[in-house]
Amino acid sequence: MNQKLLALYGLKWNPFSPDIPLEALMLTPKLANFCWRVENLVGQGGFALVTGEPGLGKSITLRLVVDKLRAQRELTVGILSRPQATLQDFYRELGDLFQVQLSPHNRWAGTRLLRERWLAHIEAALVRPILVIDEAQEMQPSILNELRLLSAANLDSSCLLTVVLGGDSRLTEKFRAPELLPLGSRIRVRLTLQPATPQELLEGLRHGLEQAGNPNLMTPELMTTLTEHAAGNYRILMTMAAELLDAGIQRNANQLDEKLYLEVFAVPATPERGRPRSAMQR
Repeated sequence: MNQKLLALYGLKWNPFSPDIPLEALMLTPKLANFCWRVENLVGQGGFALVTGEPGLGKSITLRLVVDKLRAQRELTVGILSRPQATLQDFYRELGDLFQVQLSPHNRWAGTRLLRERWLAHIEAALVRPILVIDEAQEMQPSILNELRLLSAANLDSSCLLTVVLGGDSRLTEKFRAPELLPLGSRIRVRLTLQPATPQELLEGLRHGLEQAGNPNLMTPELMTTLTEHAAGNYRILMTMAAELLDAGIQRNANQLDEKLYLEVFAVPATPERGRPRSAMQR
């Protein structure tokens, strides 16, 4: 597949794949501002939140944030891989991410000992920890509250952990529940992603093609058609574009155009059934 992309279209990578290189991601002013605010938050610790419906760019935003943070010295960035985990597994993964022994053995030892061990580790360490959690709507309320308690020190006057949460509307709904109101009130940096305009989608599509090495892969008419039919959703846009790229490779097409779009996405006509014949037809 990669050889065909290179030989047929001169592409360095598939511009419609979810794992495109970081340097190919478009940093809009809104995303740049969010990254800057998170970088400043790290100095004091606290919670940041990016929300939006599926396909609007939450994971891309978190990738950009992680890249910015890892470029700084004296920071340790951990990415939680299993937001749906139990409290015991959460502590095990947290300990693995930040090189501290946090392995619960029984419920009686419980989270108090683990929390004390965590606080002692952070106070003695020379690095500041940042925890990034995608799909945070899958987290149990008890673990979200545990994050709040882990972060708090000196009667809540200081924060020992920076947490960047990403999730859909279910996460914001969780924060309205009484048991999570204390955490919701502590979120200091927020970004709410909205459906993109066709022009924003078009700019993103152009940027991706330029970074991949072939800005003329698609005709301008096709790019306009795609952005107008993507419902403001980057994932829908990329899914349609990837399908067209596959079709173009199969057909050895020199360029992706509207004709190919109609061939791939046209709804086949269905014959009319059960229609009574006219008197003349009888």
